[in-house]
Amino acid sequence: MTMENPVATLDFCGMTCPAPLIGAKRVIDDIQPGQTLVLISDCPGTADDLAAWAKITGNELVNTDKRDGGKTAFTLRKGGGAKRRVNVTLDIRGVSCPGPILEAKKLLDKMQAGEVLLLISNCPGTPGDMRAWAKGGSIHLEAEVASGRGNHEFYLRKN
Repeated sequence: MTMENPVATLDFCGMTCPAPLIGAKRVIDDIQPGQTLVLISDCPGTADDLAAWAKITGNELVNTDKRDGGKTAFTLRKGGGAKRRVNVTLDIRGVSCPGPILEAKKLLDKMQAGEVLLLISNCPGTPGDMRAWAKGGSIHLEAEVASGRGNHEFYLRKN
């Protein structure tokens, strides 16, 4: 398999979880969608941490390469490059909770079933709020993308 050149290689050998995951997140936040990084770790929990994190954030764990000495090289690709259909965008960075969810609800109440709201927020409580709201069934959280340091994009489809 041919891989593009990674923009960074991070060596977290000798460090325990969650240090490798935190290091990967810091770099992913600053690269462009579609770019890759390689993270090398000897912590046995890193594989599960990265797989779960990639699934939640829309990033991709592209490759896992076992190396000598109990080390593993993980290739990660930043997600968010694909265009999604969006009917309304609400950029509410700088507003703390519960503001993002309240404003999103006001907009979604005026939207038609099946339409998508893109909510952009940097409030640390918003990811948990959006996931809990989606479990209620009135909206579908199509995607959650970490789009920059502390910024999150939520693609909310009205049911």
